[in-house]
Amino acid sequence: MKHLFRLGTTLHAKIVKATGKLGGGTEDGSVLVLEHTGAKSGKSRETPLMFLNGDGGYLVCGSMAGAPKHPAWYHNLKANPDAVITVDRREVPVRARELEGKERSTAWERFTRQNDRWEQYQSKTERTLPLLLLEPR
Repeated sequence: MKHLFRLGTTLHAKIVKATGKLGGGTEDGSVLVLEHTGAKSGKSRETPLMFLNGDGGYLVCGSMAGAPKHPAWYHNLKANPDAVITVDRREVPVRARELEGKERSTAWERFTRQNDRWEQYQSKTERTLPLLLLEPR
């Protein structure tokens, strides 16, 4: 099953990089591809993520659809915050920074206004879904 998930993620990343979107549109939110380095393996990874435009960067949420653990890409960015995103078919070098306090609260309000899916994910888990700002460097 893990191999099928990875194959699906790889295919989604290729579609987003080639077309700038995933599926028929962006009614649920815009999608970027995060190219990050594995915290343990050191290997390059690509992950498509929904995002919101943030203050000088791109806001992403480590929801993993409400799973009990944070997604691997979150741990990878905590270990190696420098990454590259592909957004609107452009590559942008970024540095990841986790949001906390008021800054996180404000971003969370934006996410939940954009789509109630985020609140559903939060209600499925005891962990706080991490919000990160990917700032161009």
